[in-house]
Amino acid sequence: MASLLCLLILMLTTWSNAQGPPSPGYSPSSKFSPVGFNQGLRNLWGPQHQSIDQGALTIWLDSNSGSGFKSLKPYRSGYFSAAMKLQPGYTAGVITSFYLSNQEDYPGYHDEIDIEFLGTTLDKPYTLQTNVYMKGSGDGRLIGREVRVHLWFDPTKDFHNYAILWTSDEIIFLVDDVPIRRYPRKNDATFPARPMWVYGSIWDASSWATEDGKYKADYRYQPFIGRYKNFRLVGCDTVSASSCQPPSVSPSPAGGLSQQQRSAMEWVQKNSVVYDYCHDSKRDHSQIPEC
Repeated sequence: MASLLCLLILMLTTWSNAQGPPSPGYSPSSKFSPVGFNQGLRNLWGPQHQSIDQGALTIWLDSNSGSGFKSLKPYRSGYFSAAMKLQPGYTAGVITSFYLSNQEDYPGYHDEIDIEFLGTTLDKPYTLQTNVYMKGSGDGRLIGREVRVHLWFDPTKDFHNYAILWTSDEIIFLVDDVPIRRYPRKNDATFPARPMWVYGSIWDASSWATEDGKYKADYRYQPFIGRYKNFRLVGCDTVSASSCQPPSVSPSPAGGLSQQQRSAMEWVQKNSVVYDYCHDSKRDHSQIPEC
């Protein structure tokens, strides 16, 4: 009887995870108009490994090169998103990303807000990693603030929307309008505040990307392809008036996540998070006081 009960609980848990989080009750992505690649972005490196078709972008990695892109202007805050579709099969060692950074402006002392897909082996799902660096914590010292998620869907089957909201008070990561992580500003030292550009790339990170470098990129499976479309770059750039206010992902004029949005985020944190730096006993918590 006890074994039957355990089996029932396992089946219910599996079914719940397959169903995904409850509706957040609000769709911020529908409030912002998408732009084609050339309207807001440009190639940064690997131009021969990039193609554009009706505003949609394809970039790929092979044994010769990967590719990356960058926004046409820097931003002080905003909502930044792209619909992405990932390569199926063996992708260990390969990173497909969409992120904010000012590394070119502050080499060795930069800020960054990341959405990174960590490539995987044939028998395991992709890992979506969100990360936050500030003032050089990613330059040599590598004080990351990683949270990793196994998504409730297969990101290789179709395009899904991945977004970063960055304001002076918080960073919120969203997947298909579901908030998956909120990083509040607790003090100036642990929050990125300098202007950043929007970037994306596909590259070989075999030294760490898949199970801490256990599995490497295998170019027998090349090319590794990342697809992007429906870019949304909405916010205050560096020439905007000081009174410019970033957009919100809240249904309330007062701001802040609604109870429905919080419930959806709590579901993700309970059912989909596979690593949270704040809960890692091996980390030096004096370096991550926000935890």
